[in-house]
Amino acid sequence: MILDQTVTERVAAIDCGTNSIRLLIAEAGPEGELRQIDRRMLIVRLGQGVDATGRFAPEALERVFKASDEYAEVIRAAGVVRTRFVATSAARDVSNRDEFFAGIAARFGVQPEIISGAEEAELSFRGATGGLGVLAVPGPYLVADIGGGSTELILGDASGVLSAESLNVGSVRMTERHVKADPSTAAELAAAAKDIDAILDTTTVPITSARALIGVAGTVTTVAAVVGKLLEYDSDRIHHARISGPQLRETTYWLTRSTKAERIQNPAIHPGRVDVIGAGALILQRLYDRMAVGEVIVSEHDILDGVALSLLR
Repeated sequence: MILDQTVTERVAAIDCGTNSIRLLIAEAGPEGELRQIDRRMLIVRLGQGVDATGRFAPEALERVFKASDEYAEVIRAAGVVRTRFVATSAARDVSNRDEFFAGIAARFGVQPEIISGAEEAELSFRGATGGLGVLAVPGPYLVADIGGGSTELILGDASGVLSAESLNVGSVRMTERHVKADPSTAAELAAAAKDIDAILDTTTVPITSARALIGVAGTVTTVAAVVGKLLEYDSDRIHHARISGPQLRETTYWLTRSTKAERIQNPAIHPGRVDVIGAGALILQRLYDRMAVGEVIVSEHDILDGVALSLLR
């Protein structure tokens, strides 16, 4: 989505996760705020099979490199002066990550960064909560970033991050472990919920102290699009949307019990998320049920915006 074409000092932030690769081109506005030039997302499923094999599949790397070629051309055309590429969950422990690193460096001229959990939390929190002042939402906030391979929980307030942790529970990981039938069986969903709960039980983040739950990334934004019955994805309507408890429960029920054919007919769901969105919604539901909040506030801004801000500082 192109929001501005005036060329000043532009930066490019790229975030490559387990399920998608995303690009944000931005510049500093007159008040030092982040002004978006271009934002894109492609489903590449880099984490395909990683939970079982410990390696990136050749076809997954091929998809990532094809998307990277497209992004590199966009970056060149936009006159970007600084680029930062961050990779999270899927790239942390694989045995063939050197192949991934070399392919990315050849395309963007920068080395991908496997950022620390602490830095990932800071970037995500800064990006997600930057515009909450206009909503008069009281803190502390729990930012939940549900990815394909992991979920980041970040508790913070106006002073910054207070507590953060990355948990090995994500939409792709839970789907590959538990969901085989179409539609999912009650036994599969019960096993997935039990696994999710067991992992959430281990978190050291005091999630019940949060006064607001801020959901970021593809799982949460897709749930919001389904709740809103959007005929196509509309980031302006998604950003700062609110999902009530009953809406979340009803939508999770449908996403986990519908068939792939039924979900693919819903224009609010990206085709690349059709098979994993049920597990992602279930993670969000199980997290929400542990908290004393009445809604999920959705943010289109997340770690990608935090990375862009770090380049503009």
